[in-house]
Amino acid sequence: MSVMEAADSALMAARAQFAITISFHIVLAALTIGLANFLLVLEALWLWRRRRIYLDVYRYWLKVFALNIAVGTATGLIMEYQFGLNWSRLSTQAGDILGPLMFYEVLAAFFLEAGFLGIMLFGLKKVGPRLHFFATGAVAAGSLISAFWILSANSWMQTPAGYAIAADGRFIAEDWWAIIFNPSFPYRLVHMTFAALLGTATVVAGVGAWQLLRDSGNPRARLQLSMALWAILVLAPLQFVVGHLHGEHTLKVQPAKIAAIEASWSRPSEGEGEPLRLFALPNMGERRNDWEVAIPHVGSLYLRYNLTGTIAALDEFAPEDIPPVPVVFFAFRAMVGLGVLMLGQGLVGAVLRWRGRLFARRWMLRSCVLMSPAGLVAMLSGWTVTEVGRQPFTIYGLMRTADSLAAVSRGQVVGSTWVILVFYLVIFGVGLWVLLRVLREPPHEEQPGPQPTLADETGDA
Repeated sequence: MSVMEAADSALMAARAQFAITISFHIVLAALTIGLANFLLVLEALWLWRRRRIYLDVYRYWLKVFALNIAVGTATGLIMEYQFGLNWSRLSTQAGDILGPLMFYEVLAAFFLEAGFLGIMLFGLKKVGPRLHFFATGAVAAGSLISAFWILSANSWMQTPAGYAIAADGRFIAEDWWAIIFNPSFPYRLVHMTFAALLGTATVVAGVGAWQLLRDSGNPRARLQLSMALWAILVLAPLQFVVGHLHGEHTLKVQPAKIAAIEASWSRPSEGEGEPLRLFALPNMGERRNDWEVAIPHVGSLYLRYNLTGTIAALDEFAPEDIPPVPVVFFAFRAMVGLGVLMLGQGLVGAVLRWRGRLFARRWMLRSCVLMSPAGLVAMLSGWTVTEVGRQPFTIYGLMRTADSLAAVSRGQVVGSTWVILVFYLVIFGVGLWVLLRVLREPPHEEQPGPQPTLADETGDA
C-alpha cells in the first residue's frame, strides 16, 4: 500500500469512528434537551392547575431523563477524546477558536445542568415545589445553552467568520461576536432545537400509544400521547419553514452541498428549470444519475421561486471539492420523508381529537408506536446531510479533512473503534435494559419517592 493509500485508509477509518460516536451521542443529547423541556412543561402545569396527574407523569419521565443523562455523559466523554487522538491537527490549527466555545459548553453542562440535577431528582419534598420548579427550569435552560455553544462551534466550521490566519496557519480569533453568531448559526440552532423536541415528542407519543394499546383507559398514558401529538402538530410545520430558510442560506454559502442534495450534475438547458428528483442512483464515477425519477420544474419552484431558475451544478466545482453525493442525496430524502410523516401524524391526531376518537383508534395508536424513532432518525439524517455535505472540508473552504487528521495509522484507528464499539454496546445494552424495565409499566397515581407538599393540590381529575 502506498503512503497516499495508507493516509486515505486512515482518514476513512477516523471519519467512520467519529460518525459512530456522534450518532450514538447526538440521540442522547437530543433526548436530554427534549425531555428536560417536557418535564419543565409538566411541572409548570402541575403548579398551575394543581392536578396530580401531571406530577405522576413528571416522575415517570424523570427516571428516563436521569438514565439518559447517565448514558449520555459516558458516551460524550469518549467522543471528546477523538479531538486529541484522531484530529489533533484540527485542534492545533483551530483550537484558539473552538477551544473556548467548547469550554463554555462544559461550563453550561456541568455547572448549570449538573448543579441543579440533584435537586431535580431528589429535592421535591426537601426544597418545596416552586424552588424545585426553578431547578427543573435551570436544567432545561442548561441543556439549551449547551446546545447553543456546541452548535456555534459546528456552525463556525461550516461558515467561518471573525478570524485571522497566523503565519503558522493557525486560526486566530479577531471578532468573537462574528465567530459565535456566524452566518449559519441562527438557522442551525433553531433547526436542531426543533429536531430535538420533535424526536422526543415522537418517542413520548410512541410510549403513550403503546401503553394505551394495553390499557385504553389509562389517563396518564392519554396525557403523554395528547401532549406529544400537540407538540408534533405545532413543531412539524415550523420545522419545514426553518429547514427551508436554512436551505436557502446554504445555497448561498455552500452551493456544492445543495447541488449534492439535488444530485444536479449539470445545469439544465435554458428554460427547462431544475427538476425535483424523487429517486436516483447518483453515479460518482460517471458523474450522472442512474434510474432517475424526477418531476420537471418543481425544483426551481422551491429553489428559485419560478419555473426556470437553476442552481450551480456539480460539474462547476473541482472534482476534489465535491462531497459524497449518494450519501447526501439519500440522507436528505430520508429526513424530508420522515418529516412529512410526522406532519401527517400531527394532522391526523388533530382530526381524531376534534372527532373525539383520538384514544379509541387502535390503528392510530399502532402508527404512533411505529413512528417512535422517526424524529430521531430524521435528525440523524439531517446531521448526515450537514456533515457529509461539507466534505472534503473540516473548516469549509479553508481546511480539508485530510489535513485535519493526526499522524495515526489505520490499524490504530480501527483498533480504538472496536474498543469504543464494545464500550458503547455495553453501556447502551445496560441502558436499554433498564429503560425497558422503566417503560414496561405505565405511570400510576402513586409513584415511589418523597411526596410533595402543595397546600392547594386537588388531585388528578
